[in-house]
Amino acid sequence: MNILIINGPNLNMLGIRNPSIYGTESLEELNEWIRKTTEQKKHDLRFFQTNHEGEIIDMLQSEIRWYDGVVINPGALTHYSLSIRDTIECISKPVIEVHISNILDREPFRRVSVISEVCIETIVGKGKMGYIEAIQKLELC
Repeated sequence: MNILIINGPNLNMLGIRNPSIYGTESLEELNEWIRKTTEQKKHDLRFFQTNHEGEIIDMLQSEIRWYDGVVINPGALTHYSLSIRDTIECISKPVIEVHISNILDREPFRRVSVISEVCIETIVGKGKMGYIEAIQKLELC
């Protein structure tokens, strides 16, 4: 299975930004851990991180013939990116939204996801295990 894993704004700051909320591992360490944890499944994983909304949209569109499913942590774009929402809705591939922290227990503005309605599932507050759970759920699609 070909899986595209997208991390949005500020996730390149993992390990530096609020370690009590997001953990001490860097994004590179997280990606390597995901790869090693799922290697027995023989998935082809592609990791992509950007701080720019349009680049996420471009990646979802340009790689549509490659991936079978998407794991996306859109970061703060979760709360207001109707463009990403529309793109997910039109690609007709399974997409799972993941958040390292439990956005439902944080500030009021973080509790709203405009993306979750077009994803097959949203996983919050499970740390890095949320990515593994998302991959396992994509395997069932």
